[in-house]
Amino acid sequence: MKTKLLVFVLVFMTAIASSFAQKGKTKNVILISIDGYRWQEIFKGADSSLLFSKKYRKQDSTELVKKYWAATANERRQKLMPFFWNTIAKQGQLYGNRDLKNYVNVKNKYWFSYPGRSETLCGYYDPAINSNSYPDNPNENVLEFINKQKGYQNKVVTFAGWDAVASIVNRNRNKMPLNNPYEVVKGANLTEAQKLANEIQDCLPDYFGKSVRFDLTTYAIAKTYIAANHPKLVYIDFVDPDDFGHSGEYDSFLDAGHYLDKMIASLWASLQADPFYKDNTTIMICPDHGRGIDKGWVSHGSGTAHSNETWLAVIGPDTPAKGEMNAEGQIYQEQFAQTLAHFLGFKFTANHPVGDRVETVTLLK
Repeated sequence: MKTKLLVFVLVFMTAIASSFAQKGKTKNVILISIDGYRWQEIFKGADSSLLFSKKYRKQDSTELVKKYWAATANERRQKLMPFFWNTIAKQGQLYGNRDLKNYVNVKNKYWFSYPGRSETLCGYYDPAINSNSYPDNPNENVLEFINKQKGYQNKVVTFAGWDAVASIVNRNRNKMPLNNPYEVVKGANLTEAQKLANEIQDCLPDYFGKSVRFDLTTYAIAKTYIAANHPKLVYIDFVDPDDFGHSGEYDSFLDAGHYLDKMIASLWASLQADPFYKDNTTIMICPDHGRGIDKGWVSHGSGTAHSNETWLAVIGPDTPAKGEMNAEGQIYQEQFAQTLAHFLGFKFTANHPVGDRVETVTLLK
């Protein structure tokens, strides 16, 4: 009888242990998605075949060259993404430089937005999700999983630049707070900054239609909400690079990446200045898919070679400062959800299989 009891206790303790990871310093996570932003720009800066083509720019070439061109890839990427290369590369990690045989890919075979975001958030490639018009996602995601954990209830929020994100995270199922394009943050005690952030999204042109909004407005709403409410897990979904990519505006595509780098830098600085977030917050940044190369850069999807190629950037108190990862290796987008959960001390389980975490982003077991 004692032997059976001992076995039961051991099995029970093992099951409990498997639900949790080692606790580190990270208490909060900001997950940022940058729609359709290529690894080539992250690691090599402006692409000469596109930058110098009149077909793909509207801006004056002299000013554009001054902003983004330099003789070497290292100089070009520094000019384009200074926060990535002055801060993340020194204090965090960057994955996906394929020239160094450091590979990041989506696992799904579709290579576009809904399947890519779903894979990231659910840690799972569902072959049934094959359309950007797919209805509410039946797969549980890491956001709702964390929202169920002690200390995180009602502390998880999403800010989306594309209205399909509501279906991707299945807001109708989990009822979690999510701010979609042209929705306003509501509340009796909004700060003046929040009121202004709500307002400015209606003061910009509908350049790409009402299903998306400019990243500036998503950023303003997200940043002011974070300062006022201190959520513990935030998903911010940016879209400008993909929209400008599809429109063939490489100059604006570069500007979008550059401004997002500046926004993320400002967000990081504000987090480090806030005692609630200082030294206990991890930021994870990734795209949902890549893009083609040369004239194919305007597109992505299974018919466009290379658009399954992605990247990952991580900075936070539990991530060793290894900078640009130059070891040969392969990781997949489906691993990011489990990695996020691991930072917060949990093992993500769902109504579907979940990819293994990326072990090298943290020393935590």
